[in-house]
Amino acid sequence: MASYSAISRSLAQAWSDRTVLENLPAERIPADANAAYAIQHEIIAQRGGQIGGWKVGAKSPAGPIQGAPLPAEACLANGARVARRDYAPLGLELEIAFRFGRSFEPRDEPWPDDEVMGAIQSMAAAVEIVASRHAAWPDVDKLAQLADLQNHGALIVGEEVAYRADFPFVSPALQFTFDHANIAAQAVANPAGDPRRLLPWLVNHCTCHRAIAVTPDMIVTTGSYTGMVFPSAAGVARGEIDGLPAVHLVLS
Repeated sequence: MASYSAISRSLAQAWSDRTVLENLPAERIPADANAAYAIQHEIIAQRGGQIGGWKVGAKSPAGPIQGAPLPAEACLANGARVARRDYAPLGLELEIAFRFGRSFEPRDEPWPDDEVMGAIQSMAAAVEIVASRHAAWPDVDKLAQLADLQNHGALIVGEEVAYRADFPFVSPALQFTFDHANIAAQAVANPAGDPRRLLPWLVNHCTCHRAIAVTPDMIVTTGSYTGMVFPSAAGVARGEIDGLPAVHLVLS
């Protein structure tokens, strides 16, 4: 674990300093996903922070799922102003985030899917800022990216509304603009399919495998509907998903 501590220290320092690591020696690539997940939590612990939420996603409707904790200080309110220089790179994704109305405590037995789904309390449009602590991103080992909080920069969360089971989660109508110009991909869909399928995995990953409670104060964001876009200048990004209040942020 000494080498993993070195990874987490370097990543935690890069987070704090808003810098990137210029090289990634082979010995600093996590051996497997379990090591990458351990590094995620070491990063947050070394920065003295708290978990404010989670990101979770999959590349296909039946594909494997992975996730990462979100530092509380990186979970921002609607309309947040963020400095472009703090993120390298800086990608934007429009997503749907959820919040549970109860806690799921650590235990050995997995929580049933229906119990997790029945606990969803609210949902909101959200914009994730995608960033990396590796200068060579995206040409970086996948496990190294997973350890780096799966390329998380910040999450801006819109106003939450009561959860609706009948919401068109697979392919909602939406708009994603930057300074009023459309930046959404033509095909609007979450690669995971219905993003709610990710939630039982997240709860059981935390409670059964990491011994971490999932609580109502944690926001859970579930992957992009629009692909990733990279604005080249300062401006205002605005996401509108029909049925949810709009979310926006200011890049300065």
